[in-house]
Amino acid sequence: MRVLIDVGHPKEVNIFRNVIKELERRGHTVKIVARDKENTAALLDAYGFNYELGRYYNGLINKVIGVLKNDFLLYKISKKFKPDIFVGSPYTAQISKLFRKPHIGLADTEIASLAIRLMMPFTNAICVPSCFSRDLGSKEVRFNSYFELSYLHPNYFKPNPSILEELNLSKNDKYILLRFSSLGAHHDIGVKGFDFRSNKEIREFIKRMEDYGRVFLTSEIKLDKELEKYGVNVSTADFHSFVYFATMYIGDGASMAAEAAILGVPSIYVSTTRRGYLDELEEKYGLAYTFNDREQAQKKAFELLEDTNLKEKRQKKREKMLSEKIDTAKFMVEFIENYSTINSNEIGY
Repeated sequence: MRVLIDVGHPKEVNIFRNVIKELERRGHTVKIVARDKENTAALLDAYGFNYELGRYYNGLINKVIGVLKNDFLLYKISKKFKPDIFVGSPYTAQISKLFRKPHIGLADTEIASLAIRLMMPFTNAICVPSCFSRDLGSKEVRFNSYFELSYLHPNYFKPNPSILEELNLSKNDKYILLRFSSLGAHHDIGVKGFDFRSNKEIREFIKRMEDYGRVFLTSEIKLDKELEKYGVNVSTADFHSFVYFATMYIGDGASMAAEAAILGVPSIYVSTTRRGYLDELEEKYGLAYTFNDREQAQKKAFELLEDTNLKEKRQKKREKMLSEKIDTAKFMVEFIENYSTINSNEIGY
């Protein structure tokens, strides 16, 4: 079987990497196409994948133009590759119809209405976590897990403690990971996160956090030189180990908030929007929190950080969550392989 997988976001590199490896191990041929968004290409390089790269377009008008250009790029690649099945973005959904081949899409962001609308008329099936709060109709296939468990499930992820030595940290040292997102995706229009108005406000926020441990910062927004000292210098291979050993995550990046929570790290998401997966991680497992105001978020952070057994309690909650969720990569490989012979409405995941 020939599978074309389109990667539109850095998170999707992680979602697909074990899926791709297992498909290839089973003898299938996989073609990867990606958009040059943030560190997508760097991640693909780090994992040793061959791929073809298209442009990422910022701004609503440019994104509309980008749909046409990326569709054309995918058409040319597909004509040469001749896939039996397409997986991934709305672009692949649209192109799949031209080749009369099936398409499988993914969604876990309820507010990503534009991407969902562009995909739904063309896709054959769209896989969503069981906690997804929208109903996408007859094409929807729910699975009892999170997309993050395609790479953070214990079947694939083992924390590497040597990362602490590289950062001159011990297992007893406390450190807090902050994430500032650019909020540049189409579904982030009008969305507010930390909503800092100056680097001075950022410095004041960080200073208060430093009372509870060392602070590390990953940021998509421009920072002054004084803030650069908080930057994270960790390899791609070890980044999730770095998250695993953190005392807390607080940020306006939803994906990293979910990753931290799934790794058993107390996770605070700062946003005026919500995600079904983060709501479930909060309400069912007590692993995450969502606040629409940074002051409320920081107040909750201080409350949690006063608990000397914070990490141990969260790891127990993580174990419960893992016992109730499936291996997402395994589900995706089997779904892709067997799609032509399985009725998606009868799959028991």
